[in-house]
Amino acid sequence: MSKRDYYEVLGVSRNASEAELKKAYRRLAMKYHPDRATGGDGAQAESKFKEAKEAYEILSSAQKRAAYDQFGHAGVDPSMGAGAGPGGGANFSDIFGDVFGDIFGGGRGGGPRASRGADLRYNLQLSLEEAVVGTSIKIQVPNRVECSQCGGSGARKGTQPSTCGTCGGMGQVRMQQGFFSVQQTCPRCHGRGTVIEDPCPACRGQGRVEEQKTLSVKVPAGVDTGDRIRLAGEGEAGELGGPLGDLYVQIHVKPHQIFTREEANLFCEVPICFTAAALGGEMEVPTLDGKVKLKIPSGTQTDKMFRMRGKGVKPVRGGPQGDLLCRVVVETPVDLTERQKELLAEFDETLQGNSAKKHSPHSTGWVDGVKKFFENMGF
Repeated sequence: MSKRDYYEVLGVSRNASEAELKKAYRRLAMKYHPDRATGGDGAQAESKFKEAKEAYEILSSAQKRAAYDQFGHAGVDPSMGAGAGPGGGANFSDIFGDVFGDIFGGGRGGGPRASRGADLRYNLQLSLEEAVVGTSIKIQVPNRVECSQCGGSGARKGTQPSTCGTCGGMGQVRMQQGFFSVQQTCPRCHGRGTVIEDPCPACRGQGRVEEQKTLSVKVPAGVDTGDRIRLAGEGEAGELGGPLGDLYVQIHVKPHQIFTREEANLFCEVPICFTAAALGGEMEVPTLDGKVKLKIPSGTQTDKMFRMRGKGVKPVRGGPQGDLLCRVVVETPVDLTERQKELLAEFDETLQGNSAKKHSPHSTGWVDGVKKFFENMGF
C-alpha cells in the first residue's frame, strides 16, 4: 500500500515553516492520540496518529525533508537508502553526487552552518617612550555587531526566518542530469537555509549593525613595530549566531627625535665641540630614564662609540635589557670672530713640523700613504 504524501498528512503546503509543521502536528496528535480515542475508532485513530508522527519526524529534519522533497518516500526509506534504486544501496547518481558535491563545496548532510565573524585589524601609532615602558590606551574601532532588536536573526522582532522552500533548509540544491548529480549553493537563500519574509528594520535583515566600539588596549613594555596584540572576541559578529572574530592591534612606533632602535638597543648621536674632543671632559646625555653623565676622554675622534649598559629596551618576549650606544660627532666651529681665527692659526702653527705625527697620527698617516701611492704610480 502506497504511503500518503507527508505534506498532505499534516495538511500544510510544501514551503511550510518549522513553526507551521509543529502546529499542524500538535493539532493532529491531540485529535488522534490513542489515549484520547475510544471504542471502534481507536484502531483508526492510532493509525492516523502514527502516520502524522512519521510525517512530522521526516519534515522537521532539514536533511530528511530535503531528501524527501527530491526523491519522495524512497529518499527517506531506510531499507533503500537516500535516493536508492529498486535494488537497494546507492545508485550511480548518488555516487557522482558525492564526488561532485565535494568538488563544488557541497557534500551530503550539509545545511546552513553558523560562520565565524571576520577578524579585524587596527593600526596603533605609539611613541618610542610608550613602546618601551608600556601603556594603556583607548581606541575606537568601527565594527559590525549582532543586532539587538532581532538578536542576529535578521527577522523583525516577534518573527522568525522560515525554512527555504527551494532547498528545504539545506542551503544547497542538487542539480541532476542523467547519472550526474552536482550540489551547489541554493540561489534563493544563498546557503543560509532560511529566508526572511519580514526583515528587521534596524539591520535590514542582515542580523548585524555598524557600531563604533571603544576598547582599552594594554600595551606591554618592549613592543616594537610589527608586533601585534590579539583581542579575542572583539572582531565582527558571526552569521547565524556564529562565534565572534578577533581584533588584532598592529603596532607602529613613530620615529624619535633623538633615539633610533635596533632590537633591544638604542642609538643616538652626541655632538661635541672640538675643544672637548681634544681636552676631554664630561657632558650630560639623555636616556629614557633621565640624564646621565658621559665621560669624554681627551683625543676623542668622530664616530667613537660609547656604550651605556642597561639603558636600552627590555624585550617584550624576554631576555636581557639592551644598551644605549652613543656615537660621538666632533663639530667644527662656525661663524668665528677675527680674534678666534687668529688664535686658531697660532694653534695650528704649534702642530706643524716634527710634532705633527704625534698630534695628528691619522692625518699624517693618510698623507704618507698618498705620497707612496703617487711614487708607485710614477707621478
